[in-house]
Amino acid sequence: MSVDNPILNGVAARCPKCGQGPLFHQFLTVRPSCAKCGLSFAFADTGDGPAVFAIMLIGALTLGGALFVEFRYEPPVWLHVVLWGVLIPLLSIAALRVLKGILINLQFVNKAAEGRLDDR
Repeated sequence: MSVDNPILNGVAARCPKCGQGPLFHQFLTVRPSCAKCGLSFAFADTGDGPAVFAIMLIGALTLGGALFVEFRYEPPVWLHVVLWGVLIPLLSIAALRVLKGILINLQFVNKAAEGRLDDR
């Protein structure tokens, strides 16, 4: 895994410094530190960023998909409910993990920190 590419590192959920250690302890829980290089992940605060990106991305994809299915095949309403009611949560959870990994890697590479008004 290349440490030079934070996007690929984030998709693979790997440490932003060494590219070897796992980033997550559980599915969406960030580890306290890297198991390989010891980098503390205390800086990793993605906030609501992954959720906002997931909402926009999954919302656009599923709306387009639902419209395509409706106009192309004209299924009954219950089929839409079953299809999109299962697909949307699965896609959202998968997207959250990937987007959170990418944002944490980008935070490290860009040395993102909390905003300050002075240099103290």
